[in-house]
Amino acid sequence: MPNLYFLFGNDEYAISRKIKEFEADFPDPTSAAMNTASLDARSMNENDLNTAVNAMPFLAKRRLVILANPSSKYNHASSRKKFLEFIQKAPETTRLVLYESVEPRDADKHWIVKWAEKNGNLIQTKAFMLPRLKDMTGWILNETKGQGGQIEPRAAEMLKDMVGVDTRQAGMEIAKLLAYVNWTRTITATDVEAVCIVTSQQSVFDFVDALSNGNGNSAQRLLHRLLETEDPFSVWGMVVRQFRLLIQAREILDGRGNKDDVARALGVHPFVADKTTGQASHYSMEVLENIYRDLLRIDEGVKTGKVTLDLALDTLVMELTQ
Repeated sequence: MPNLYFLFGNDEYAISRKIKEFEADFPDPTSAAMNTASLDARSMNENDLNTAVNAMPFLAKRRLVILANPSSKYNHASSRKKFLEFIQKAPETTRLVLYESVEPRDADKHWIVKWAEKNGNLIQTKAFMLPRLKDMTGWILNETKGQGGQIEPRAAEMLKDMVGVDTRQAGMEIAKLLAYVNWTRTITATDVEAVCIVTSQQSVFDFVDALSNGNGNSAQRLLHRLLETEDPFSVWGMVVRQFRLLIQAREILDGRGNKDDVARALGVHPFVADKTTGQASHYSMEVLENIYRDLLRIDEGVKTGKVTLDLALDTLVMELTQ
């Protein structure tokens, strides 16, 4: 059975939990601490890796070496070839686990995945991709059960609306909810309202933040992550709605209002009002109105078939972050 593993995907929460499973494979915490090495390819040198992989286990059957972000260091054909040759020679007493964040659209092209397809007897690969939004309610139901509790479907749907596809946040909120009910009863919608923070549309907030900061690369990355998990027209609707809220919030701020006034006037949750007020403060009304006109122009172009929505969104990012 191979002692090489590659964990990849955009569900970093799921990857981290799989790594914890490897760490829990030792008979006791002391053995684990003495025989586990965690490295990040972004900061290690070759000697660090060589020492970690080739060291003998101490009072255990094998060592565990965890290497994050291999592509950051091995980014040329020659260095990748050398690295793959090295890991093939890892001793049987070392379990080497590689992992990194990979978007779904890039998974099949990843150099380690392609190598594994030809060398399946040497390495095991496993993809961990974020669920689609429509599947998130089911994910929450299963996760709650996995954490030893139960949640009403309506409560799970409400939590989904708060966290989107952020599995790490969802897992944390579920843990808080179970502690709140002390694992003695089923989580209800009332519990969710009482305990959970609202993180609905967090990715859209982050996307707008990147736009306002002129960070085109970050905005593009966030946009494409949204498009991987959501229908493009759903993403479009959320972006348009957010800029519409920003215009309304900017008008309230210009009238010497604050985030509480925004929450009342717009009828949004305090969390949404706080984020929207902060974002609106980075724009003038003139800039927001110009952006909104661009959004209307894009909307017309998409509806008349002059441009695809994906291309239009990419173009918008480039225009707003130049």
